[in-house]
Amino acid sequence: MIRIENTRKSYNGKEAVKGLSLSVAEGEIYGLLGPNGAGKSTTLNMLLGFLKPDSGTTLLNDIDTSTHAKEAREIIGYIPENVNLYPYLTGIENLYYFCKLAGKNYSTEELSGILTSCGLQRDSHNKKTGAYSKGMRQKVGIAIAYAKKAKVYLLDEPASGLDPLASNELSALLKKLAEEGAAILMASHDIFRVRETCSRIGILKSGVLVKEMKTSGVTANELEEIYMDYMQR
Repeated sequence: MIRIENTRKSYNGKEAVKGLSLSVAEGEIYGLLGPNGAGKSTTLNMLLGFLKPDSGTTLLNDIDTSTHAKEAREIIGYIPENVNLYPYLTGIENLYYFCKLAGKNYSTEELSGILTSCGLQRDSHNKKTGAYSKGMRQKVGIAIAYAKKAKVYLLDEPASGLDPLASNELSALLKKLAEEGAAILMASHDIFRVRETCSRIGILKSGVLVKEMKTSGVTANELEEIYMDYMQR
């Protein structure tokens, strides 16, 4: 479903992504783990079609995102680190608006149910998002992606600003989406959240995929030790 094949991307003569290859199958959650500057966001932006690779290919459901970005985005649910909402609209109004843009029609009660399932308290649904905390805005962003019923989900630090309970709810929601057949790629530097959420993990350092592993074969402490060993090399 998600395929990145020997992809390279440079900025001002400096390679941000260096021959990256990875794949994410239907029903799989892949955690791309790495520090700031590792190339995680560049990788996501190439999959989103915002950046074109210098070489290699980025494919979503066999759609080349560098040449057919608009078509690819129709099957993507994207959750950025900082969710931008219309501050003068309520949470439910924002969700309604973005659902309409995606061609999805839900009743008010259905929209409220989606927000609740994504961790936003019901008494906040009809409050303007300009008064929301970052965590509350993030939950609306998660709801927008979830409501799209996408085939592919791309997440850039999705737990940023979420409290532990909401982070656990996010993990449960992502696992539910995977069980329904979605392919999910989550970029993060949160070792614990990646270990708890993902079925497979790749460690990215300076644009290079230095290690891949199944989460079933490693504990959170072991993953931290492996990660720190690669970062200190």
